[in-house]
Amino acid sequence: MSNGANDILRLDDVEECIILERLNRFVVKILLNGAVLRAYICNTGRLLDYIVEGKRGFCIRHERRKSDRRLFAVEDGDSAAIIDTHLQMRALEGLIASKMISWIRSCRILKRNVRLKNSVIDYLLDCNGEDVYLEVKSAILRRGGYAMYPDCPSQRGRRHIREITEHVKDGGRGMIIFIAAMPNIEAFKPNISADPEMARLLKEGVSAGVIIRAIEMHYDPKSCLICLLNDDLRVEI
Repeated sequence: MSNGANDILRLDDVEECIILERLNRFVVKILLNGAVLRAYICNTGRLLDYIVEGKRGFCIRHERRKSDRRLFAVEDGDSAAIIDTHLQMRALEGLIASKMISWIRSCRILKRNVRLKNSVIDYLLDCNGEDVYLEVKSAILRRGGYAMYPDCPSQRGRRHIREITEHVKDGGRGMIIFIAAMPNIEAFKPNISADPEMARLLKEGVSAGVIIRAIEMHYDPKSCLICLLNDDLRVEI
């Protein structure tokens, strides 16, 4: 059950489904109330731990008609992991606006999808009068007590980290937040086996002064709420 203090976002008209198979990068086949339907996935990762035949999923109606539903979360023990990156971002925006993250209370969002050199970065923040570029990554791979990113090689992710690091080296400010959107996580660390170059770039970013933090959240099926579990998850780079 939710404790109220860490509630971020309530979802209406949630339907439970059973995952059957992944059809392509963005579509999964599901069983819902005895009918086989197509559900959209807003996540480009492999999600091998979650898009598994027989797992219980949580859907909402999809605003676009090419698929019937939007699969946003998948069971993880008594709780659920949020696989939908759009919902993860909405939750983060709510946390920033409501000052629920202790180490970012002085910041507010100025712009979304901001150009920085050759990349589009998720946010431009105003933190005590200073501009801070913020890139957000979804760490939805579990290995033991760790949330990890990425779950497959990501050229785009490497470019984002490289651009922010260069910006900080030039005197600017930059931040990367990893969202561990699943319960029972102890820390975040990069997935060296999937993308060793990204792990190296994160170390370079830390040395240059890029702020790298992580938060933990989950979906509570009983209350239909996305809840904050840890606003300052340990980071091991």
